[in-house]
Amino acid sequence: MGFAAQLPAAGGFLEQLEAARSLEDLQAVSEALRAHYGVDHLVYHWVSASGEQYGCGTYSPDWVQRYIEKGYLRIDPVVQGCFQRFHPVDWKRLDWSSKAARAFQKDAIAHGVGNQGFSIPIRGPNGQFALFTVSHSCPDEDWAQFTALHRRDMILMAHTFNEKALDLEPGRRPEAAQPLSPREIEALTLLAVGYSRAQVAETLAISEHTLRVYVESARFKLGAMNTVHAVARALSRGLIVV
Repeated sequence: MGFAAQLPAAGGFLEQLEAARSLEDLQAVSEALRAHYGVDHLVYHWVSASGEQYGCGTYSPDWVQRYIEKGYLRIDPVVQGCFQRFHPVDWKRLDWSSKAARAFQKDAIAHGVGNQGFSIPIRGPNGQFALFTVSHSCPDEDWAQFTALHRRDMILMAHTFNEKALDLEPGRRPEAAQPLSPREIEALTLLAVGYSRAQVAETLAISEHTLRVYVESARFKLGAMNTVHAVARALSRGLIVV
């Protein structure tokens, strides 16, 4: 196996995170953790509603720059898929079926990201969204063994990274969202249960143009990047129930 499978819990790294005073300190811990677990990469990634990205990790500068230049944030099945989830997910369980997703995956592997990945969605205050990810190149069986063994530690690390990032960057915290109107709640609820936009408009007896106005208003209030993100945030805050 290419990485360390039988390592003790990373308690010492939690102490290092608690002592961090800058993004550079978080970067140093991410690099130490990568070496500790023997994986190709380890990344903490905070995505704002406007698409701004902040964090630390071990991806190559060339890949980070390419990711930004290509606008991969809106294609990346890991980011898009984790918007809709609240639990850790293996990348193999995400939707890579589209042509754009497959091209993105090929490009990522070519830049050394790895063919395996495990990401933990993090929901912070006022709809904050971040990801903690480990990735590697290895067979499926080895990766399944690794993630089963270290899942609990990874979850703990993910939330500790996020708490420290919030402490270091209080100005990045999303503002508290404005309350949704009854129509906005109805629209997001129907979208959440799988209705198409046409079906939602018909059910609410409004035009699709009017529906678009409601959805965009809700998206703005929730600080969401797109409709799927808006639905995920509304669900996570208990504003809609499905």
